[in-house]
Amino acid sequence: MSRNSVLILILCAAPLTGCAADYLNNYDTVTLAAGDTQKFNSMLQTVDPLNPASNNTRIEGDGVRAAAAVQKYRIPPAAAPTTNMTVNVGGTGVTNGAN
Repeated sequence: MSRNSVLILILCAAPLTGCAADYLNNYDTVTLAAGDTQKFNSMLQTVDPLNPASNNTRIEGDGVRAAAAVQKYRIPPAAAPTTNMTVNVGGTGVTNGAN
């Protein structure tokens, strides 16, 4: 093949490669954004979607309080004290004549 024939072949094949890329993705929707209407509408109506303080990664905290919370969950709670109280639930065997 001559040099001009190769150049013409490349120039004719180049536009077809863009069509093949979309065809090979095999999407079942009309567009890539199809089905996101609820998310789109909620973001559209949100006044300020990102909190300005969300960029702050230096979260302040009390180390003593955090250590106490960890210790609280490490040590099992004390057992409940036993009582000598008896609770009767149900009938006492006495009828009032309403049976």
